[in-house]
Amino acid sequence: MVRELGLVISIGLADSINPTTIAPALYLATGDEGRRRVIEFTASVFVVYFLGGALIAIGPGQLLRSLLPHVHATVRHAVELAVGVGLLIAAAMLWRGRDRLIAKGLPATSPKRRSTALLGASITALELPTAFPYFAAIAAILASGLNPLSQLLLLLIFNVCFVLPLLAIILTLTFAGPRSERLLATGRSFLERRWPHTLAILLAIVGVLGILFGATGLVAQGNTRFGRFFRHVRHILHLHP
Repeated sequence: MVRELGLVISIGLADSINPTTIAPALYLATGDEGRRRVIEFTASVFVVYFLGGALIAIGPGQLLRSLLPHVHATVRHAVELAVGVGLLIAAAMLWRGRDRLIAKGLPATSPKRRSTALLGASITALELPTAFPYFAAIAAILASGLNPLSQLLLLLIFNVCFVLPLLAIILTLTFAGPRSERLLATGRSFLERRWPHTLAILLAIVGVLGILFGATGLVAQGNTRFGRFFRHVRHILHLHP
């Protein structure tokens, strides 16, 4: 489970650099009762994202698990490798379109919007079908061969990592006092100028990590097979000199 945990945390941290959720939270933080509104928004994002992933993992995921009750280690490592390659491709596409994405600007929302929880739920529900890093993490979790409870735990950890920037905004509003406005403005400025660069680099790092996990696992599986083959050959030669 350690390999899967490392991969899930890495993907979750990379995916957390998400302007679709961070930008609205920064807007909400500047309005009346900013901390309460960001807390509601964060809770809504977390619940919808987690439940969406859980429905995929418990529904189609467990159906696939029932059809393949004994996931071979080679399959798990192949999925890790595929996840790594997919994340590298996503990173390359994001890096290529970084200037266009920056020129497009951050998604805007009104801090005076009445239902903050509904805002978080709607944003997350709309983004979920195109959340490639999340699907990559779910694929790695399903291929792990772990029991459903352990899979849900990994999914929970991913979502905690995903909302860490939102939790950081809440902590800033709680403890920074008068400095919170300046700190959040600095964070927003960085997000506006560098979010595609940051996300692309993080996805590339995690992609390399996934490839290393998968490749080393496949090599180890190959060595095991070759070892069994040579032991079998030596046994035959010993019986038939």
